[in-house]
Amino acid sequence: MTASDRNLRLDYIEFTVADIAASKAFYGAAFGWSFTDYGPDYCEFDDGRMKGGFSTHGAPRPGGALIVLYADDLAQAQGRVEAAGAKIVASHEFPGGRRFHFIDPDGYELAVWSDR
Repeated sequence: MTASDRNLRLDYIEFTVADIAASKAFYGAAFGWSFTDYGPDYCEFDDGRMKGGFSTHGAPRPGGALIVLYADDLAQAQGRVEAAGAKIVASHEFPGGRRFHFIDPDGYELAVWSDR
């Protein structure tokens, strides 16, 4: 990817978390993400397409932009999220698909959608 291909596009997502090991366990179980540790207070995650990070520098700050993930099978994704320990807080249909929202272990609200 050239610099112009990346210009002004979403490139990295970072969460301040209370416990990196717990965040890795949750996102690994729910979505199969892989991780690279960079010391005791920072870990990079990779979903196979986009990277981001977990940091313990500061307190978790739930809120802000809603991060939305895509799932081919929404019911299966919801089952994995629930099995990993998240609370489902909303679900609905919309023109073109369906989605659910959940709260992760640090209180961040995220959503998963599908057009299937």
